[in-house]
Amino acid sequence: MQQNDARILKGAALVAAPVGVVATVVSAVLAGEQGLVGGLVAILVVGVFFAFGSWVLMTMTEDRPQIAMAAGMLVYAVQILMIGVFVVVFKDTTLFSGRAFGLTLLATALSWVGGQVKQSLTSRMLYVDPVPSVPPAE
Repeated sequence: MQQNDARILKGAALVAAPVGVVATVVSAVLAGEQGLVGGLVAILVVGVFFAFGSWVLMTMTEDRPQIAMAAGMLVYAVQILMIGVFVVVFKDTTLFSGRAFGLTLLATALSWVGGQVKQSLTSRMLYVDPVPSVPPAE
């Protein structure tokens, strides 16, 4: 993993974690124990799917930066699809509150993406390899 990629991943997690915790606490207050469990499951789902997706994207584009946009769109689409599958599979569960799960998942996922965008925009990454056009004088 490149240093810039690690910073983006860390920045996204640092933005999403407090949002997920606050959403989980609100869910616990409003929906009780099932709200707490729903919030915790949502934080886990977002953390696993988005961190794994970021790692896959970093791995795919490490040697081929020219495919970054296509790979990013593919990874994001697969993440949203997998979260959708998770929601459909557990839509009738009694293990946790579905509403608390959904709202916590939405808030945490949006904050994760916002953290990635913020970190990408504020990091100073070179987008070209700095190669001198004139050879050094001997």
